[in-house]
Amino acid sequence: MSKDRYDTEEAKQVTFIVTKDCQLACKYCYLVGKNSNETMSFDIAKKAVDLVLSENTNEDSVIWDFMGGEPFLEIDLIEKICDYIKSELCRRNHPWLKSYMINITTNGLNYHQNKVQDFIAKNHCHLNISITIDGTPSKHNINRVYKGNGHGSYDDVVRNIPLWLEQFPNVGTKVTVSSEDLPFIKESVLHLYGLGIKIVNINCVFENVWKEGDDKILEKQLIALADEIIDNGYYEEYQCSFFNENIGGPLDCKLDNRNWCGAGKMLAVDAKGLFYPCSRFAKYSLRNKEPWIIGDIENGIDKNKLRPFLSLQRCAQSKQECIDCEVARGCGWCQAENYDAADTDTIYQRSTAICKMHKARVHANNYYWNRLYRKLNQEEKS
Repeated sequence: MSKDRYDTEEAKQVTFIVTKDCQLACKYCYLVGKNSNETMSFDIAKKAVDLVLSENTNEDSVIWDFMGGEPFLEIDLIEKICDYIKSELCRRNHPWLKSYMINITTNGLNYHQNKVQDFIAKNHCHLNISITIDGTPSKHNINRVYKGNGHGSYDDVVRNIPLWLEQFPNVGTKVTVSSEDLPFIKESVLHLYGLGIKIVNINCVFENVWKEGDDKILEKQLIALADEIIDNGYYEEYQCSFFNENIGGPLDCKLDNRNWCGAGKMLAVDAKGLFYPCSRFAKYSLRNKEPWIIGDIENGIDKNKLRPFLSLQRCAQSKQECIDCEVARGCGWCQAENYDAADTDTIYQRSTAICKMHKARVHANNYYWNRLYRKLNQEEKS
C-alpha cells in the first residue's frame, strides 16, 4: 500500500507512550513531567493492542505510533509490541494486516545502535522514522540539550543523519521554533537543506512564550529565507512548511468549520494502561490541568468522555475576531494546549498565543509566492 494513504482521515492512530524518560531536556518541550519511573510493560501494551483489534472499525488503515520521552530508549519493548501486533493481525486475518504503518519520532541519539538498526531492517516496509534536528549547531544547541549537563546535542544527532537519509530519503524532519532561537531560522533551514534533508516541517510552539516584537523577527527571517530559496532554486527540490499556498485569507465557517487537529479521533495509552484522546492530554503533558482520561485497558473506552471531542468545530471554540480574521486560513491550535490554558476545564476555549506569529507567517508567505510566481513567469517568457 502507498504511504500516501496514511495521510488521510481513513487511518486510525494508536499511540503507545512507552517511556516518559529522555536523554535530553529540551527547553521548549511541552512534556513537563518527563521521568525515568514510568515505562510501559509488555502486558499493558498487549492488552491495549487486543482491545483495539477487537473493536469494530471503519478505518481502512492504522498507524501504530511510538513516543516518549525518547522511544528508542525502549527499543526492545517496541520490537516486542510490533511483533505481537503483526502476529495478531495475521491470526485474526484483520483488515489492517496489509494496511498498517509503524511511526516513530526520535531525537536521533540512539539511531545508529545495533538493536535500532536490526528493528529497522526487520520492519522497514511498514516503518516511518523521523529524526528531530533543529538546524545549525547554534539553533539546535540553544534548546536541545542533555538533561545532565546542559550541553548541546547537535554533534551526536548530526552524525546519524546520513544513515537516516539513506534509509528514509523521503521523510522530513521537524523543527520547533521558540522565542530565543528566532534569529536562526533562515540559516537553519538552509543548513538542513545542506545536510540533504529535503522536507523541513517547521512550526512555532503553541504555548504562550512569545515576546513583544517576536513576530517582526519571524517575518524578517522568513522573507530572507524566501529570497534564498527563490534566488538559489531550492524550491525545485526542497520544501519548507512555513511556505504554503493554502494559508492566509478568510475562512467561511459554513464551508470549513472543521477542528484543526485529530484529538478525540486518535487514541493514546500510557504505562498505567490509561487511554487519552491524544498523548498531549496525559498528565506529563499538562502544566495546569488534570489529565483527560477516556478509559483503560480493563474497561475499554468511555464514549461519553469522548463526546465533547466529536462535536468540536472551529467556530464553536474561537473568538469572534478569529472567525472574522482576514488571514484565518492555516492558523492552527493544539486542542490539549487549549484545554491546559483555558480558564475552566473546557476544550472549547481556543488559545490565541500564536496569533501574531501566524500573521507574520502569512505576510512572509505572501511575499514568497508573489516572488516565486513572478520569477517563474519571467522564465517562461524568456
